[in-house]
Amino acid sequence: MSTPETTSVEKGDASALADAIRSGVVSASEAMEAALSAASANTAFGAICHLDAARGREAAATLDAERATNPAQFATRTFGGVPTLAKDLGGPFAGFPVRAGSRVLEGMLDPALDSNLAVRFRQAGFTLFGLTTSPEFGLSLSSEPARGPICRNPLDPSRTAGGSSGGAAAAVAAGIVAIAHATDAGGSTRVPAACCGLVGLKPTRGAIPGGPHFGNHLGGIASELAVCRSVRDTQRIFQSVCGKARGPFADPAPHGSTEANLRIGVLTDTGRDYPTDPARSVAVLDAAKTLEKAGYRILPLRWSAFEDLVAISGTVFADIVAVNLARLANALALDLDLAEPLTRAFAERGRKISGNALWTSLDAAVHVSHRTWALFESLDCLLMPMLSSAPLPVGSFPSDHADTDLHLQRMTAFAPLASLANISGFPALTLPFGKDAEGLPLPVQLMGPMGSEKMLLSLAAQLEREERWRHRFPVAGLAA
Repeated sequence: MSTPETTSVEKGDASALADAIRSGVVSASEAMEAALSAASANTAFGAICHLDAARGREAAATLDAERATNPAQFATRTFGGVPTLAKDLGGPFAGFPVRAGSRVLEGMLDPALDSNLAVRFRQAGFTLFGLTTSPEFGLSLSSEPARGPICRNPLDPSRTAGGSSGGAAAAVAAGIVAIAHATDAGGSTRVPAACCGLVGLKPTRGAIPGGPHFGNHLGGIASELAVCRSVRDTQRIFQSVCGKARGPFADPAPHGSTEANLRIGVLTDTGRDYPTDPARSVAVLDAAKTLEKAGYRILPLRWSAFEDLVAISGTVFADIVAVNLARLANALALDLDLAEPLTRAFAERGRKISGNALWTSLDAAVHVSHRTWALFESLDCLLMPMLSSAPLPVGSFPSDHADTDLHLQRMTAFAPLASLANISGFPALTLPFGKDAEGLPLPVQLMGPMGSEKMLLSLAAQLEREERWRHRFPVAGLAA
């Protein structure tokens, strides 16, 4: 998947920073100081909601000591000494108090233990120094929690960086860090990546560890990984945390064909209810032309093949999220009077969903998976829009109301094809493929059958080599 010459994108990614640390050009401690300085200089973006400089410096010093005394061990760490940030939502990282963007959880969750995924992040060599901003309980495609900070897009601060991993995407796009932990239950990794000109992969259901306590979060629709500045970073972090036997069970190994006769179904039209703007449809067509020149078969698709799947996915997503929030509120005896009105409304919605209704919704999710599998009987990959428009203005997803249906409709209109991958369980990846008249990214989305991450990453790498997108901000610790 690599090319003999490093692309402009790869010159400013986490792998480049890891190489610089490994070769002694910069130390892990120097990289950490650069990241801390960048975090201080870029507070206007609201990317970071919790910063612990002391922990970051301690982690970096430990990696520097290992490089000096045990270089063989250090060499096994793909991202040895690279600073990063965890999301304020998802599996815990020891010592970093998750608040899920909410006043409700203040002082309640201060984990003493890492999640399994956090263990693998640390084994890969990442040095953690904070948490990134997310909307309250991840309920929005913008990251503007009432408790603050308001997250803004570094490419245009009047616009959203997306959600719910908006803080992660803003931090990576601004160069505070080169890579950051992210989660995705309804597009929450891919939408922010698309807003900020990054690569975001939602892996196959079950490919990323969810234990020991986080478990089958949100009925399996949620997945964790990262937002990245390059395809190779996405590939390397995926390989670092997936596909290795740990404990009594082995993780699913990624697979997927990369043969030249792949059949790629291309969708540009997202219907009258959720229309995609012309620039983003053209980006999908341009990506299809690039892949066609590489020898792949391009097959046009109609919105009618997806419309029902999208509608059902939206309903299932709403039911699962609402019931889970109601369950969490009961289990932790949360004081929802401290929550935002929209959060309270979702919790109330969840309380009203009967067991029969929830089972019906879960059964519908199984049928979505089955019908999506059917698409791959005649296709190997889907190429489609990630967003319907440019990143929306800050304030486009208000949480000061109780109309959950309106909120869900707004999210579907912005990212019509986001939740399909979550509900079906299939892997999906977004990357920028050009920029619009305002200099904002034109993202496209690739989706494949279960376990096809290798194929998706290979196709994404071919698109990335076109160099239609360049990051605006250099990575802290790397020369511009």
